[in-house]
Amino acid sequence: MKKKSSNKSLGKAKDVKNDEFYTRFDDIQAELNFYKDQLKDKVIYCNCDDPAESAFTDFFKLNFDYFGIKKLICTRYQKSNLFTYADPVRRSGYRLEITAKNKNDKKPVKINLKGDGDFRSPECIELLKEADIVITNLPFSLFREYVAQLIQYDKKFLIIGNDNAITYKPIFKLIKENKIWLGYSRVKEFGQPDGTFKKFGNVGWFTNLDVKKRHEDMILYKTYKGNESNYPKYDHYDAINVDRTKDIPADYKGAMGVSITFLDKHNPEQFDIIDGLNRYSILSGPTGKTKGKYLAQVKSKPTYVRIVIKRKKSIK
Repeated sequence: MKKKSSNKSLGKAKDVKNDEFYTRFDDIQAELNFYKDQLKDKVIYCNCDDPAESAFTDFFKLNFDYFGIKKLICTRYQKSNLFTYADPVRRSGYRLEITAKNKNDKKPVKINLKGDGDFRSPECIELLKEADIVITNLPFSLFREYVAQLIQYDKKFLIIGNDNAITYKPIFKLIKENKIWLGYSRVKEFGQPDGTFKKFGNVGWFTNLDVKKRHEDMILYKTYKGNESNYPKYDHYDAINVDRTKDIPADYKGAMGVSITFLDKHNPEQFDIIDGLNRYSILSGPTGKTKGKYLAQVKSKPTYVRIVIKRKKSIK
């Protein structure tokens, strides 16, 4: 029995390690520069960042005056539940607070936390309440729970996540309701605990801060009339399939299924998001399979996940 328990703990430790990806300074700068005016006089909270190692901490310390930040809070999560003979002491997490008074200190004072610094802990929730904007790279495996907490406490945020999160029912629901959307840039490479780097092709920023491109109409130049064969309907859902965002027809008034890359250019004043099709189920509907049929399917051939949209503005 003890051996089984030990293996279970090691499995958890491995999972946590695989969830640790360190954001590069350049990637943070590439995105944050778009939000300068929205960060002014705000309390910024990085609640998944070790102040001693995080590029987020370094970035905000160096750009404290440039962004006009009121206060920066960073908390470190300490894996206190993972016992090793090399480090048998149960350690607590700590926080770092930077204000106008200590921004130039080479080593700002670290304040020990009572607990391990988990973002779900009571003391970290109190820090969350104090914050205006949360900015961090959270563990991808906790994305649903993390976003749910931000929504619960009505916080502005700018966080890094995997594109797969778009297909999570609670996240897609927020996207459909215009409570969360995509940022500007992609994050293609992360550092890892062992000093190596890992490349990604499906990671970006999720936010509820204002993004200028959400107010820009896509220029549509393709037409449905006369090209109906290029836009077949789904076998079990009343909408036409559009493989590429640039091929959205300008003259079609009905429902259209597009790829998730559409969200990079989505203007909620131009299109309504109606549904999401994820093979068997509708992402914005009840959980479970829908009559055992592939919804995102054309001529018996399944497609990738589709977002169903409908033109909002009148067609001229």
